[in-house]
Formats: sequence, structure tokens, C-alpha cells
Amino acid sequence: MSNHRRPAGERPDFQYIPREPRRHRYLDGDDDDVDYTPPPDDDLVTTGRHAVVYDEPHFDEPHFDEPHFDEPHYEEQHLEEPQRHEPHREYVEPRYEHRYEQPYDPESAYEDGYGPRSYGDARAYRETPADDHPYVDDHVDEPDEVYPDDGFDHPHDEPDVAFAEAETQIISAIPEEIPPSAIPEEIPPTRAAARTQARRRKQARGRARRGKVFGVLAAATVLIVLVGVVFVGGKLFFGGSDAPADYAGPGGPEVVVQVHPGDTAEEIATTLADRDVVASGSAFFNAAVQSNAMNSVQPGFYSLSTQIPADDAVQELVDPASRVGQMIISEGRQLHDTTDVQTGAKKKGIYTLISEASCLGDAGQQKCISYDDLNAAGAGDLSALGVPDWAKDSVAGVPDRDRQLEGLIAAGSWDFDPTAGPAAILQKLVSESSASYEKTGILTAGDQVGLTPYKMLVAASLVEREAMPDDFSKVARVILNRLAVNQALQFDSTVNYALDTTELATTDADRAQVTPWNTYASPGLPATPISSPSIGALQAVEQPAPGDWIYFVTVDAKGTTLFTKSYDEHLANIDQALNNGILNSGR
Repeated sequence: MSNHRRPAGERPDFQYIPREPRRHRYLDGDDDDVDYTPPPDDDLVTTGRHAVVYDEPHFDEPHFDEPHFDEPHYEEQHLEEPQRHEPHREYVEPRYEHRYEQPYDPESAYEDGYGPRSYGDARAYRETPADDHPYVDDHVDEPDEVYPDDGFDHPHDEPDVAFAEAETQIISAIPEEIPPSAIPEEIPPTRAAARTQARRRKQARGRARRGKVFGVLAAATVLIVLVGVVFVGGKLFFGGSDAPADYAGPGGPEVVVQVHPGDTAEEIATTLADRDVVASGSAFFNAAVQSNAMNSVQPGFYSLSTQIPADDAVQELVDPASRVGQMIISEGRQLHDTTDVQTGAKKKGIYTLISEASCLGDAGQQKCISYDDLNAAGAGDLSALGVPDWAKDSVAGVPDRDRQLEGLIAAGSWDFDPTAGPAAILQKLVSESSASYEKTGILTAGDQVGLTPYKMLVAASLVEREAMPDDFSKVARVILNRLAVNQALQFDSTVNYALDTTELATTDADRAQVTPWNTYASPGLPATPISSPSIGALQAVEQPAPGDWIYFVTVDAKGTTLFTKSYDEHLANIDQALNNGILNSGR
């Protein structure tokens, strides 16, 4: 049994005549257009897909009444006459006659929706869009037959009509959805379609080549614009096409310039040009970018010679000796110098550190702000010195004006302009220190511990001098516990502060001296801080450790400190410290 269903309307006695497969030659994917020579015969008609030859006279295609079906739309070009073929010979490639050109149009349609075709003609099943199911004819072509030109109907005419009718009905009966398994292998495009595809590929390659050329031209244009921008920008910054102005030396008097945090080489160059260190910023910039040492330049103040070559300016700027106005204040440092009782070594105070950092000029000819000038300025007007409002009332009542700024200059690394006056330098240090203290919460944390901001600063200075960092919060708790019961603090550090000496132990005579700072002789906190506390010590007072300790004592050279509430235990701890030689006085 055949695997094809009989078309509707087919006569029962109709016999299918098998056809030989028609051979086609298709263009390869990369073939170009093929030229064809028209045959000498004038009976060649071009359809845009196949060239067919038929004899005169032409026969009108019979018309049959067909039932109406919803037919899939196959767009095809329309031929007026049915095709007739010459006798089958060895297949010869048909040639196109360029009597008229009818280009292949994939969207055109025959008037009847199908057009005349033989049963095996592959034109009846063209490529469908990507979203449709292609239909491929499974039948093969018959050998061509010769019909005599006698004007009579012949036996084979009737099968041709039947085939045409059967073809129409078969197409009408094709379901809209064809199962994937029923879709045969795709038929290659016809010669005209292949030629059109080859022409389109050739045009695409031409467009690709033009696109590459345009891309290269665009890149070249961008490069030219960038070069122009760099050239114009360089001329604007470097002062034209000539070499930038530069001094020959030997140089003039020194000036102090400041390098701000985040300054670039261009900004530094502008600053040096404004201060007449170099003749032009561009000359310094050119020299700076060639020096790796410029990466080591830190924000701060530098003393540089004026009117020097740009290369010399770079060398001076990177020289550590050019750095001025820089100092480091360690935790627990006092305003004034102190002497260690055990060794006699002098410990420089904050005023001495400022004086040394302010020196300008060559060795032996330096000019510095003196210690005495700073001490005198520190005893001046509180507002001019930058004393914060939360400390002014307490500072105004300090019994020794030379000590009124004690504790108000925070520990840390500092940079100041050494050409400024003593009062201006102190004002900068005090105002910036108060800002750093306020960041810890000193303005509000005092409500929890019952101390004013200034008294919290005083207590923090005691913690700094009496304990190691691990014990800061415990010592702070002892201070608060004693203040709560109005018990004297009795810290040796407060005795030493009034004596301007440094010692862990003190004598009975020293402890008996009544001073505004001696916590053996007077209850409560000292009149001022006794040193510059660290931020850690201040935070310990703001958040002291919980405990009921009243006493503590350091018992060995490692700094081991014992805390207790019991006075008897405290006396035993003191004996341990004496046995270790910790409480032996050098006086």
C-alpha cells in the first residue's frame, strides 16, 4: 500500500506514472553570480526559477471545479501557459535567455495561489518562513515526453490535467501543523534563489569591507583629536611651544610652603611657582614626574630656597631636612620639661618640642621660636588661644597661668607653620585638640559618670600617668569610686607634677606639700590635667570598668597592678611592691 494518501477527487482508475528525479545544479555557499548564455531557440521562456521550452501552439490549461479548502498560502510567480517539455534526452543544463528579466521575488504569488506546475516540480514547495513548517514534495519527476504539434488531444494530456488537479487537492489537504517527524530533509534553493543569495553575500562582504575601512578611519580621527587635545593642553599648561621658564640659580632666601593632604604634582607646582621657588609650574612638573622620590612627599610644611632650578626644587622638597613645623607629642607629655629622679634625664615638654620644630635656616644660623615665648603666649587670653567653651570657666580659675593650657594639647603627630607667631601656633594646636576630644563623646559622657567635660579630661590625665593601657578602665573606676565617697585620691603622679619631676615613688615630705595638684594634701581632682592624655585614657573615663575597687598599686617592674577594696589587702600589696624595689625613692 502506498504511503501517500489518494488526493480527493482522483479517479479510481487513474494510474500514477513514476518520474525520474530531476537533477539540479546548485550554487555552493561561496559561489559568485553565474553568467548564462541564452540558447538560440526563441522558444525559451524565463520564469525567474526554471527555464522551460514548449512547442506552439500553446494549450490552455483545463479548468476544474474544485471544492473549497483553507489552503496554506504558497507565493509563486504566475505563468500564463502550462509547461510542455521536449523529449527527454541526456540532461542538458537549461540556459536563461535574457529576453526579459523577472527577478525572483520571495513575496510574489500566483493569481490562483499555486501556478502551473508538474506533480514533481519542486517549485510548488518553496522555503517557508522560519516559523512555518516547510513542505517538501516526496515525488519524483517523470521523463519528458514529446507531443506532436497536430492540434489534437493526446492520451497523455489527460494524466497531466489529473496530476495538476491532484496536486492542487493535495496542497489543499496539507495540515497547518506538520509533525516534526514528517518534515523531510530541506530541499536546496533553486538556481535563481542561489544566485540571489550569492549576490547578497557578495554585497554583505562589500559592506563588511567598507565597515572595516570606516572603522579604521574613525579610529584614526579619534587619535588625531586626542593628539590635538594633548598638544593644546600641553601648550596651555607648559606655556607654549617653547621650553618652560626655569631659573638658573643659585637661589635666594628660603620660604615655607605647605603641601596639603591630597595635593597633586600640578597643585604643588602651582604653589611653588606662586612662592617664587621656581620660575614656572610647568618646569617643576616636568622635573617632578621624572623623580620617584616625589612619591614620598607627605603633607606638611617645607622650607625651600627661592629662585632655584626646578630640578633643585624637587631635590629640596624630597629631602627630610626640609620638613619643618613637625612634631610628635607622646601620651602623658606635660607642657614643661621634667626631670627623671632616678636617672636625671630631662624629658622635653610640649613647649620645647614646638620650639625645636619651629627652627628655620641652616645649622648654626637657625631662627626658632623660644621656649619662653611659647610659655608666655600660653598664659595669654583664652579665646585667642582656642580654649573651648566647655573648658573656659575651669581654665580661668587655674592658680598658675603658666599651666592653664595643660592637657588641652592632645597627644599625636602635629604640623604647624613655623613662620606663624607663638600664639597662632598654640591656637591651632588647642582648637584642633578640642575637636578630637569632642569626637570621643566628652560633651555627653560626663552625665553618666558625674563629671564635667573638663574634669573628665583631668581624670583621663591621671589614668594616663598611673596605669598601663590594659588597666585604664580599672584605674578610672577607682578614681570615680573614691570621688563618690569623698576620699583623697593620693596619687604620687600628682605630687611629682608640682615638683616637675618624674618618679613612681615619693617621700613623706613631698606628699606633705600642699599644692593645687597634690591629691595627698587635698581631696578631689587636681586643679588641671597633669599631662596630655591619650584618646584611650579619655574613653576609659567615659566608660569605666565595673568594680568596687578603692585601692591599687603597681608591684613590679613589668607594670603589674593589683586592685582591691580591702585596705588590709592593699597594705599587703604595698609590701610586695617594696620587696621588689618598686616604691624606693631616688630622693
